[in-house]
Amino acid sequence: MSADSNLDQLVEQITDHIIARLSQNGGSQYPYVGCATDVCLSRYPDQMRSAIAAGAARLGFNVQHPINARDIAAYIDHTILKPEASRDEIRKLCSEAREYGFASVCINPAWVREAAAYLKGSSSLVCTVVGFPLGANTADVKAYETRRAIFDGAREIDMVINIGALKSGNDELVEADIRAVVEASHEFSCLVKVIIECALLTDEEKVKACILAKAAGADFVKTSTGFSKSGATAEDVALMRRAVGPDIGVKAAGGVRDYESAEAMLKAGASRIGASVGVKIVQQAAK
Repeated sequence: MSADSNLDQLVEQITDHIIARLSQNGGSQYPYVGCATDVCLSRYPDQMRSAIAAGAARLGFNVQHPINARDIAAYIDHTILKPEASRDEIRKLCSEAREYGFASVCINPAWVREAAAYLKGSSSLVCTVVGFPLGANTADVKAYETRRAIFDGAREIDMVINIGALKSGNDELVEADIRAVVEASHEFSCLVKVIIECALLTDEEKVKACILAKAAGADFVKTSTGFSKSGATAEDVALMRRAVGPDIGVKAAGGVRDYESAEAMLKAGASRIGASVGVKIVQQAAK
């Protein structure tokens, strides 16, 4: 059996499992899991399988591959999340975002208000992290973090899932945890990217995390925090793209260090890149 067939079978099996688990909660506080357009997919599992298969049969999500430096900049979240980042480094990050046209700057919550002021009038948005980097906060705390960050000026939220709950098989808790952040964020029309921390998961768990994030209404799934054992791989990006299909974004983050690796992520199905070397990537693209 080919590698593609194995991946498709994996996605289908895990989808069936999650549909069965979550549909058992029809009378609980999570009765509507995974709706697309006017069809509630938890009620119509065949449609859910078909929707996922549409993105799983091939890497059918065709990003418009960058043809110049400005194009690739628009795919990059220019990132600095190290705890020792100084005000000068944050200002430099924002200045580079203005100059190169990055999609956003991704920073820790304490810097959101200042970064929003630095970027006022710019096309680059402020992205921040929630439940970072462990994902072990409770859902209500993550929802508060989200609302506070948006109040301070964030327009994109990168949250870490409850990894321990996922590995314990508690799909309902994982979905509820993600949904709490999604609802808080979407209340203000802000995007949510769900970090699943691939380095800590099996392939089955990666697929499950992606399907739960999609069911909870997330806008993106994201590979990594950059603070675990390893970061993004093209293989993980391809698997995640297969799991979520073409309808939501996939962000590759952690270990994207040059134009070549960024391009590999885009070809694998990523629609956003998280990198601390955004300027280097753009300059290499320009050559």
